[in-house]
Amino acid sequence: MVEDSYDVIIIGGGPAGSTVARYAAEGGANVLVIDGRDPIGTPLQCGELVPTNDELRRLCPDVPDMDDLFQTPKHAISRISSKMHIVPPSRKPLKFDFEGLVLNRVAHDEALVELAKKCGAKYIVDQYVKSVEGNEVKLRSGQSYHAKVIVGAGGHSDPLRRDYWDEKSLKIPVKFVLMDGDYGDAVELHFGSMAPGGYAWMFPKSRGANIGLGIQKSFSKGKTMNQYANEFISKYNGEISFKGAGSLPMSGTIKTFVKGNYLLVNDATGMVLPSNGAGITIAMVGGRIAGQVIAEHLKDGTPLTDYEKRWKNQMGDVMRNSKRSFRFGSLLFRLPDWILNLLFNRLTKGIIWRAVTCRRMFLIY
Repeated sequence: MVEDSYDVIIIGGGPAGSTVARYAAEGGANVLVIDGRDPIGTPLQCGELVPTNDELRRLCPDVPDMDDLFQTPKHAISRISSKMHIVPPSRKPLKFDFEGLVLNRVAHDEALVELAKKCGAKYIVDQYVKSVEGNEVKLRSGQSYHAKVIVGAGGHSDPLRRDYWDEKSLKIPVKFVLMDGDYGDAVELHFGSMAPGGYAWMFPKSRGANIGLGIQKSFSKGKTMNQYANEFISKYNGEISFKGAGSLPMSGTIKTFVKGNYLLVNDATGMVLPSNGAGITIAMVGGRIAGQVIAEHLKDGTPLTDYEKRWKNQMGDVMRNSKRSFRFGSLLFRLPDWILNLLFNRLTKGIIWRAVTCRRMFLIY
Protein backbone atom coordinates (compact mmCIF):
# COMPACT_ATOMS: atom_id res chain seq x y z
CA MET A 1 0.00 0.00 0.00
CA VAL A 2 1.40 3.43 -0.98
CA GLU A 3 1.07 5.73 2.03
CA ASP A 4 2.17 9.07 0.59
CA SER A 5 4.03 10.82 -2.22
CA TYR A 6 6.87 13.35 -2.06
CA ASP A 7 9.12 15.24 -4.40
CA VAL A 8 12.19 13.78 -2.71
CA ILE A 9 12.80 10.84 -0.39
CA ILE A 10 16.19 10.65 1.32
CA ILE A 11 17.36 7.36 2.82
CA GLY A 12 19.47 8.26 5.85
CA GLY A 13 19.35 11.39 8.00
CA GLY A 14 23.02 11.80 8.89
CA PRO A 15 25.02 14.94 8.04
CA ALA A 16 24.78 14.43 4.27
CA GLY A 17 21.16 13.28 4.21
CA SER A 18 19.95 16.10 6.43
CA THR A 19 21.92 18.61 4.37
CA VAL A 20 20.29 17.36 1.17
CA ALA A 21 16.94 17.66 2.93
CA ARG A 22 17.64 21.19 4.15
CA TYR A 23 18.63 22.61 0.78
CA ALA A 24 16.05 20.72 -1.26
CA ALA A 25 13.28 21.85 1.10
CA GLU A 26 14.66 25.39 1.15
CA GLY A 27 14.36 25.33 -2.64
CA GLY A 28 10.68 24.43 -2.44
CA ALA A 29 10.74 20.61 -2.60
CA ASN A 30 8.45 18.41 -0.52
CA VAL A 31 11.00 16.24 1.32
CA LEU A 32 10.84 13.08 3.42
CA VAL A 33 13.85 11.61 5.25
CA ILE A 34 13.73 7.97 6.42
CA ASP A 35 16.25 6.76 9.02
CA GLY A 36 16.51 3.54 10.98
CA ARG A 37 17.94 5.24 14.07
CA ASP A 38 16.12 6.96 16.91
CA PRO A 39 17.52 9.41 17.69
CA ILE A 40 19.49 10.17 14.55
CA GLY A 41 23.21 10.40 15.32
CA THR A 42 23.31 7.33 17.54
CA PRO A 43 25.22 5.18 17.95
CA LEU A 44 28.40 7.22 17.51
CA GLN A 45 30.51 5.89 14.62
CA CYS A 46 33.43 8.28 14.08
CA GLY A 47 36.29 10.30 15.51
CA GLU A 48 34.20 13.51 15.70
CA LEU A 49 36.86 15.93 14.38
CA VAL A 50 36.01 18.58 11.77
CA PRO A 51 37.92 21.66 10.62
CA THR A 52 36.64 25.11 11.54
CA ASN A 53 35.03 27.13 8.76
CA ASP A 54 38.20 29.20 8.36
CA GLU A 55 40.32 26.05 8.11
CA LEU A 56 37.90 24.62 5.55
CA ARG A 57 38.25 27.76 3.44
CA ARG A 58 41.97 26.99 3.25
CA LEU A 59 41.50 23.25 2.66
CA CYS A 60 38.69 23.54 0.09
CA PRO A 61 39.08 26.96 -1.58
CA ASP A 62 36.55 26.25 -4.34
CA VAL A 63 33.64 25.56 -1.97
CA PRO A 64 31.46 28.69 -1.63
CA ASP A 65 29.41 30.01 1.31
CA MET A 66 31.04 27.97 4.07
CA ASP A 67 29.27 29.90 6.83
CA ASP A 68 25.86 29.17 5.36
CA LEU A 69 26.60 25.46 5.06
CA PHE A 70 28.36 24.89 8.38
CA GLN A 71 26.38 26.33 11.27
CA THR A 72 27.68 24.21 14.14
CA PRO A 73 25.97 25.29 17.39
CA LYS A 74 28.11 25.83 20.48
CA HIS A 75 26.46 22.99 22.39
CA ALA A 76 27.61 20.55 19.67
CA ILE A 77 31.29 21.55 20.09
CA SER A 78 33.15 19.64 22.77
CA ARG A 79 36.56 21.29 22.27
CA ILE A 80 38.24 23.77 19.94
CA SER A 81 41.77 22.74 19.01
CA SER A 82 44.49 24.92 17.49
CA LYS A 83 47.20 22.26 17.03
CA MET A 84 47.58 18.97 15.19
CA HIS A 85 50.40 16.56 15.95
CA ILE A 86 51.47 14.09 13.25
CA VAL A 87 53.07 11.27 15.23
CA PRO A 88 55.46 8.60 13.82
CA PRO A 89 56.21 5.35 15.69
CA SER A 90 58.91 7.12 17.74
CA ARG A 91 56.07 9.22 19.27
CA LYS A 92 58.11 12.38 18.55
CA PRO A 93 55.44 14.51 16.86
CA LEU A 94 55.64 16.98 14.03
CA LYS A 95 53.53 19.92 15.22
CA PHE A 96 51.27 22.02 13.01
CA ASP A 97 48.78 24.85 13.41
CA PHE A 98 45.30 23.50 12.72
CA GLU A 99 41.92 24.93 13.67
CA GLY A 100 39.62 22.05 14.50
CA LEU A 101 36.36 21.34 16.29
CA VAL A 102 36.00 18.12 18.25
CA LEU A 103 32.25 17.56 18.18
CA ASN A 104 29.59 16.12 20.33
CA ARG A 105 28.55 14.17 17.24
CA VAL A 106 25.06 13.24 18.42
CA ALA A 107 24.21 16.87 19.22
CA HIS A 108 25.76 17.92 15.88
CA ASP A 109 23.58 15.55 13.87
CA GLU A 110 20.47 16.51 15.83
CA ALA A 111 21.14 20.18 15.02
CA LEU A 112 21.33 19.36 11.30
CA VAL A 113 17.98 17.56 11.55
CA GLU A 114 16.45 20.67 13.13
CA LEU A 115 17.84 22.89 10.36
CA ALA A 116 16.22 20.64 7.76
CA LYS A 117 12.91 20.55 9.63
CA LYS A 118 12.86 24.35 9.84
CA CYS A 119 13.06 24.40 6.05
CA GLY A 120 10.06 22.04 5.86
CA ALA A 121 11.59 18.56 5.61
CA LYS A 122 9.73 15.69 7.30
CA TYR A 123 11.38 12.77 9.09
CA ILE A 124 10.43 9.16 9.81
CA VAL A 125 12.78 7.48 12.31
CA ASP A 126 13.18 3.94 13.58
CA GLN A 127 12.16 2.61 10.17
CA TYR A 128 14.41 0.73 7.75
CA VAL A 129 14.20 0.77 3.97
CA LYS A 130 13.86 -2.70 2.50
CA SER A 131 14.18 -1.84 -1.19
CA VAL A 132 13.67 0.78 -3.87
CA GLU A 133 11.85 -0.06 -7.08
CA GLY A 134 11.19 2.66 -9.63
CA ASN A 135 9.77 5.61 -7.71
CA GLU A 136 8.67 3.47 -4.76
CA VAL A 137 10.53 3.14 -1.45
CA LYS A 138 9.46 0.05 0.48
CA LEU A 139 10.02 -0.20 4.23
CA ARG A 140 10.53 -3.38 6.22
CA SER A 141 7.34 -2.51 8.09
CA GLY A 142 5.35 -2.95 4.87
CA GLN A 143 4.72 0.75 4.27
CA SER A 144 5.60 2.30 0.91
CA TYR A 145 6.27 5.86 -0.22
CA HIS A 146 6.62 7.40 -3.67
CA ALA A 147 8.97 10.16 -4.80
CA LYS A 148 10.11 11.82 -8.01
CA VAL A 149 13.75 11.78 -6.81
CA ILE A 150 15.28 9.29 -4.38
CA VAL A 151 18.57 9.92 -2.57
CA GLY A 152 20.76 7.23 -1.04
CA ALA A 153 22.46 8.68 2.05
CA GLY A 154 22.61 5.44 4.00
CA GLY A 155 26.36 4.85 3.93
CA HIS A 156 27.96 1.53 2.99
CA SER A 157 24.74 -0.46 3.30
CA ASP A 158 22.58 2.05 1.44
CA PRO A 159 19.94 0.13 -0.55
CA LEU A 160 20.36 2.28 -3.68
CA ARG A 161 24.12 1.74 -3.71
CA ARG A 162 23.65 -1.96 -2.96
CA ASP A 163 21.09 -2.65 -5.66
CA TYR A 164 21.93 -0.22 -8.46
CA TRP A 165 25.69 0.47 -8.34
CA ASP A 166 28.36 -2.17 -9.06
CA GLU A 167 31.50 -0.15 -8.35
CA LYS A 168 33.58 -1.35 -5.40
CA SER A 169 35.20 0.85 -2.75
CA LEU A 170 38.09 0.14 -0.42
CA LYS A 171 36.67 0.10 3.10
CA ILE A 172 38.87 0.55 6.15
CA PRO A 173 37.43 -0.80 9.42
CA VAL A 174 37.70 1.53 12.41
CA LYS A 175 37.36 0.98 16.15
CA PHE A 176 37.40 3.66 18.81
CA VAL A 177 36.50 4.48 22.39
CA LEU A 178 35.51 7.50 24.42
CA MET A 179 37.90 7.66 27.37
CA ASP A 180 37.77 9.86 30.46
CA GLY A 181 40.77 12.02 31.38
CA ASP A 182 42.66 15.16 30.38
CA TYR A 183 44.57 14.82 27.09
CA GLY A 184 45.57 18.41 26.35
CA ASP A 185 44.45 20.53 23.41
CA ALA A 186 46.23 19.07 20.37
CA VAL A 187 44.58 16.53 18.07
CA GLU A 188 46.90 13.66 17.15
CA LEU A 189 47.25 11.46 14.06
CA HIS A 190 49.57 8.44 14.50
CA PHE A 191 51.17 6.58 11.59
CA GLY A 192 53.14 3.35 11.50
CA SER A 193 52.81 -0.31 12.40
CA MET A 194 50.28 0.45 15.15
CA ALA A 195 47.75 1.13 12.36
CA PRO A 196 49.03 -0.51 9.15
CA GLY A 197 47.77 1.11 5.98
CA GLY A 198 45.68 3.61 7.95
CA TYR A 199 46.23 5.74 11.02
CA ALA A 200 45.37 6.01 14.69
CA TRP A 201 44.02 9.10 16.41
CA MET A 202 43.53 10.84 19.71
CA PHE A 203 41.08 13.74 19.63
CA PRO A 204 40.71 15.49 23.02
CA LYS A 205 37.25 16.52 24.14
CA SER A 206 36.08 18.80 26.94
CA ARG A 207 36.11 15.74 29.18
CA GLY A 208 38.21 12.87 27.94
CA ALA A 209 39.04 11.96 24.35
CA ASN A 210 37.95 10.02 21.29
CA ILE A 211 40.72 7.46 20.68
CA GLY A 212 40.83 4.87 17.91
CA LEU A 213 42.31 3.66 14.65
CA GLY A 214 41.61 2.31 11.19
CA ILE A 215 43.69 -0.24 9.26
CA GLN A 216 43.88 -1.88 5.86
CA LYS A 217 43.32 -5.57 6.52
CA SER A 218 45.69 -6.53 3.71
CA PHE A 219 48.50 -4.86 5.71
CA SER A 220 47.65 -6.51 9.03
CA LYS A 221 50.19 -9.39 8.98
CA GLY A 222 47.92 -11.87 10.74
CA LYS A 223 46.84 -9.63 13.61
CA THR A 224 43.18 -8.85 14.15
CA MET A 225 41.58 -5.44 14.17
CA ASN A 226 40.77 -5.94 17.85
CA GLN A 227 44.42 -6.61 18.66
CA TYR A 228 45.57 -3.42 16.95
CA ALA A 229 42.82 -1.38 18.61
CA ASN A 230 43.47 -2.78 22.08
CA GLU A 231 47.22 -2.23 21.80
CA PHE A 232 46.89 1.40 20.74
CA ILE A 233 44.07 2.34 23.09
CA SER A 234 45.91 0.76 26.05
CA LYS A 235 48.64 3.40 25.67
CA TYR A 236 46.19 5.86 27.23
CA ASN A 237 45.07 5.68 30.85
CA GLY A 238 41.44 6.36 31.65
CA GLU A 239 38.03 4.85 32.11
CA ILE A 240 36.33 3.86 28.86
CA SER A 241 32.78 5.20 28.70
CA PHE A 242 31.87 4.09 25.17
CA LYS A 243 33.10 1.65 22.52
CA GLY A 244 32.31 2.12 18.86
CA ALA A 245 33.13 0.77 15.43
CA GLY A 246 32.47 1.45 11.79
CA SER A 247 34.23 1.66 8.45
CA LEU A 248 35.41 4.36 6.05
CA PRO A 249 35.55 4.27 2.25
CA MET A 250 39.13 5.24 1.45
CA SER A 251 39.41 4.90 -2.32
CA GLY A 252 37.83 8.27 -3.08
CA THR A 253 34.56 9.00 -4.82
CA ILE A 254 32.95 6.57 -7.23
CA LYS A 255 32.64 7.52 -10.90
CA THR A 256 28.88 8.11 -11.06
CA PHE A 257 26.67 9.72 -8.40
CA VAL A 258 23.47 9.80 -10.46
CA LYS A 259 21.47 7.11 -12.24
CA GLY A 260 18.12 8.25 -13.59
CA ASN A 261 16.22 9.75 -10.68
CA TYR A 262 18.51 8.13 -8.08
CA LEU A 263 21.35 10.05 -6.39
CA LEU A 264 23.98 8.99 -3.88
CA VAL A 265 25.74 11.11 -1.25
CA ASN A 266 28.08 10.61 1.76
CA ASP A 267 29.91 7.30 2.29
CA ALA A 268 27.70 5.73 -0.37
CA THR A 269 29.68 7.75 -2.95
CA GLY A 270 33.03 7.61 -1.12
CA MET A 271 32.89 11.24 0.02
CA VAL A 272 35.75 10.76 2.47
CA LEU A 273 39.21 12.26 1.92
CA PRO A 274 41.51 9.21 1.85
CA SER A 275 44.61 10.98 3.16
CA ASN A 276 43.02 12.16 6.41
CA GLY A 277 39.68 10.37 6.80
CA ALA A 278 37.64 13.60 6.79
CA GLY A 279 34.05 12.73 5.95
CA ILE A 280 31.48 14.79 7.87
CA THR A 281 32.14 18.16 6.27
CA ILE A 282 32.98 16.70 2.86
CA ALA A 283 29.67 14.80 2.78
CA MET A 284 27.84 18.00 3.74
CA VAL A 285 29.43 19.79 0.78
CA GLY A 286 28.07 17.03 -1.45
CA GLY A 287 24.73 17.13 0.33
CA ARG A 288 24.26 20.82 -0.30
CA ILE A 289 25.11 20.47 -3.99
CA ALA A 290 22.69 17.55 -4.33
CA GLY A 291 19.89 19.38 -2.51
CA GLN A 292 20.28 22.51 -4.61
CA VAL A 293 20.38 20.59 -7.90
CA ILE A 294 17.32 18.54 -6.92
CA ALA A 295 15.35 21.71 -6.13
CA GLU A 296 16.39 23.24 -9.46
CA HIS A 297 15.55 20.01 -11.29
CA LEU A 298 12.04 19.99 -9.87
CA LYS A 299 11.52 23.69 -10.67
CA ASP A 300 13.03 24.13 -14.11
CA GLY A 301 14.36 20.76 -15.29
CA THR A 302 18.04 21.23 -14.42
CA PRO A 303 19.70 17.85 -15.13
CA LEU A 304 20.38 15.86 -11.97
CA THR A 305 23.82 15.11 -13.42
CA ASP A 306 24.74 18.75 -12.70
CA TYR A 307 25.30 17.45 -9.17
CA GLU A 308 28.37 15.55 -10.39
CA LYS A 309 29.66 18.53 -12.38
CA ARG A 310 29.36 20.95 -9.44
CA TRP A 311 30.98 18.44 -7.09
CA LYS A 312 33.98 18.14 -9.41
CA ASN A 313 34.24 21.93 -9.68
CA GLN A 314 34.19 22.38 -5.90
CA MET A 315 35.97 19.26 -4.66
CA GLY A 316 37.67 17.61 -7.64
CA ASP A 317 41.19 18.94 -7.03
CA VAL A 318 41.04 18.27 -3.28
CA MET A 319 39.84 14.69 -3.76
CA ARG A 320 42.38 14.04 -6.51
CA ASN A 321 45.26 15.23 -4.33
CA SER A 322 43.98 13.24 -1.36
CA LYS A 323 43.76 10.02 -3.38
CA ARG A 324 47.32 10.49 -4.63
CA SER A 325 48.57 11.10 -1.09
CA PHE A 326 46.77 8.00 0.15
CA ARG A 327 48.29 5.82 -2.56
CA PHE A 328 51.74 7.19 -1.78
CA GLY A 329 51.17 6.67 1.94
CA SER A 330 50.02 3.09 1.38
CA LEU A 331 53.43 2.38 -0.13
CA LEU A 332 55.31 4.38 2.50
CA PHE A 333 53.59 2.73 5.45
CA ARG A 334 54.70 -0.71 4.37
CA LEU A 335 58.18 0.30 5.50
CA PRO A 336 59.54 -0.66 8.94
CA ASP A 337 58.89 1.75 11.79
CA TRP A 338 62.55 2.70 12.10
CA ILE A 339 62.57 3.96 8.52
CA LEU A 340 59.36 5.93 9.09
CA ASN A 341 60.98 7.55 12.11
CA LEU A 342 63.82 8.74 9.87
CA LEU A 343 61.43 9.97 7.18
CA PHE A 344 59.32 12.05 9.59
CA ASN A 345 61.65 14.99 10.11
CA ARG A 346 61.98 18.75 9.69
CA LEU A 347 62.93 18.44 6.03
CA THR A 348 59.84 16.38 5.13
CA LYS A 349 57.47 18.23 7.48
CA GLY A 350 56.01 20.41 4.71
CA ILE A 351 55.46 17.47 2.36
CA ILE A 352 53.69 15.49 5.10
CA TRP A 353 51.44 18.43 5.93
CA ARG A 354 50.52 18.98 2.28
CA ALA A 355 49.59 15.31 2.02
CA VAL A 356 47.38 15.40 5.11
CA THR A 357 45.67 18.62 4.00
CA CYS A 358 45.05 17.34 0.44
CA ARG A 359 47.40 19.61 -1.44
CA ARG A 360 50.04 18.63 -3.94
CA MET A 361 52.82 16.86 -2.08
CA PHE A 362 55.39 17.73 -4.72
CA LEU A 363 55.63 20.46 -7.31
CA ILE A 364 55.37 17.95 -10.17
CA TYR A 365 53.28 14.79 -10.56
